[in-house]
Amino acid sequence: MRKKILGVLYGMAIGDAMGMPPELWSRRRVLEKYGTITDFLEGDPENEISYQYHRGNFTDDTAQAITILDSLIETDFRPDGANIARHILEWAKRENAFENNILGPTSKITLDLFEKGEDASVYSDQALSNGAAMRIAPIGTLFCAEQKKALCDYVKQVSSVTHSSDITIAGAAMIAMAVASVMEKEDRDAMIQDVLEIEEYALSLGASTVSASLGTRIRYGVELAHRHAEDETAFLQELYDMMGAGVNTVDSVPCAIAIAYYSFDVKKCALMCANLGGDTDTIGAMATAICGGIKGIDGIAEADLRLIQTANEVDFTEYAEKIEEKRGKLQ
Repeated sequence: MRKKILGVLYGMAIGDAMGMPPELWSRRRVLEKYGTITDFLEGDPENEISYQYHRGNFTDDTAQAITILDSLIETDFRPDGANIARHILEWAKRENAFENNILGPTSKITLDLFEKGEDASVYSDQALSNGAAMRIAPIGTLFCAEQKKALCDYVKQVSSVTHSSDITIAGAAMIAMAVASVMEKEDRDAMIQDVLEIEEYALSLGASTVSASLGTRIRYGVELAHRHAEDETAFLQELYDMMGAGVNTVDSVPCAIAIAYYSFDVKKCALMCANLGGDTDTIGAMATAICGGIKGIDGIAEADLRLIQTANEVDFTEYAEKIEEKRGKLQ
């Protein structure tokens, strides 16, 4: 199972890094600038976020995921909101994330209030953005597919320091569930079934918000995948037109799950997400992490692994070992 855990971690980083250059650009602008993205690229000097990154660098999605793992390792995988917040804040300060426009809107406000010792729940309870879902994929590797309620409860504990609304907890839980499902079953339709089964319970764990249905949008994404099975461009265009591919959970999570379902392969998934437009790095991180869990690290090109390792000075082996020790044992 360790190879599959590594596949999720490196898959997340690959999708994140591939989608980094056109982050938050419209689909039209991506097409006008790049035509079709076919490989990792340098951050774009015209992009207000990605200009500060280099080829193969992952962004805050993967960085925060690893930061959360650091916190969980420190607390023996018992989620401690204050500890998680402290780790994310320390990372943010090292990276000048507040000044460099790296943090998402909800995380920026809630972490600032946490540091001041003030209650941030009025903001985290109203959260709609994808800050919880973007960093959650490694949590899925800690659970077996049948541990649905335990997975959702754990996602809530990990996420609530910045995102405690129904839609953000459910969106994060669905990404984690997709990871847990494919690691065991390697089946795209089983993945969708497992993801949809947790929606109602996961939504019950957070503060109520006004939002479209994640489940309905995921089902529609699957329908589009079948409708355009032989036309990747048409699939991406209609997915973008219907979902928006923006930073809201209800837009980006269904996009990620639909692209993972369509591609079911790490490299194809990462490229599709990069070419989609919208929140490309985050959608890429979520979707490609899912795909990384199917065949594990053996399904990832050696050159891509080396690029992630050298560009970010990382090796996920120790994380995978510690996750494997706890997998299936958390309640």
